[in-house]
Amino acid sequence: MSYQMRTLSSNPLARERRGGQHDSDQAEYDRLRGLARTEQNRRHELISQSREAYQNGDGGRAHDLSQEAKKHEANADAYNKQASEYIFRVNNANQEEDTIDLHGLFVEEAEEILETRINAAKRQHSRGLHVIVGKGIHSENHVQKIKPAVEKFCREHNLVYSIEKNSGRLYIDLQAEGSGEVDPNQHSWAYGGQQQQQHGGYQQHQQPHYQQQQQHHQQQHQGSSGNGGQQEDHTAGLLKLLFGVIKKLFCK
Repeated sequence: MSYQMRTLSSNPLARERRGGQHDSDQAEYDRLRGLARTEQNRRHELISQSREAYQNGDGGRAHDLSQEAKKHEANADAYNKQASEYIFRVNNANQEEDTIDLHGLFVEEAEEILETRINAAKRQHSRGLHVIVGKGIHSENHVQKIKPAVEKFCREHNLVYSIEKNSGRLYIDLQAEGSGEVDPNQHSWAYGGQQQQQHGGYQQHQQPHYQQQQQHHQQQHQGSSGNGGQQEDHTAGLLKLLFGVIKKLFCK
């Protein structure tokens, strides 16, 4: 698979890993992407030469050039794979278990890694996954590339997601029913709260309706029992007073 030969950001490292000792990580990433770019450029040259040879009637040379181009394409894919694995490992070295950082990846690479991570999270019955996609500040024309790709991925795979307070992060709810974007409050428990209202497969954090009815009847019964007890006490008091009066009359 040949990826588009340009990075999504001028700085593929996560913010906390920029500068200082992490310059070597940036250099290694750039080296691998550079090698991939060189191989891809050579592939384009060979394909052009192969077409020219074919048009000139030299089928044998055209075939040889085409085969050589495929080798360079394979080399480019291998370097890109090394680069994506390297930068992903660096950016996610200290991430929480439910978080992944997709900085420095091509869209296709990000989609592949995201799908693998989601499948693993589902097997582990995880509640959700925080995905760091970046704000596109360093992207060409400041246009985000990974974020819309992740959103499209969620819609196509019937996943519920929301944009976090930090617009460079998305939260994918793996336990919710539905598909597409919802308000972050719908799964605010992911940030330390609780679910609040029904939307796109989310339900209010409350008891089932039949339990509410049962409690209501119990409260009514308790209320009526309380009133009956008060009436019985009042009647007993009147009878006691009446007997007291009769006793005094007959004992004179």
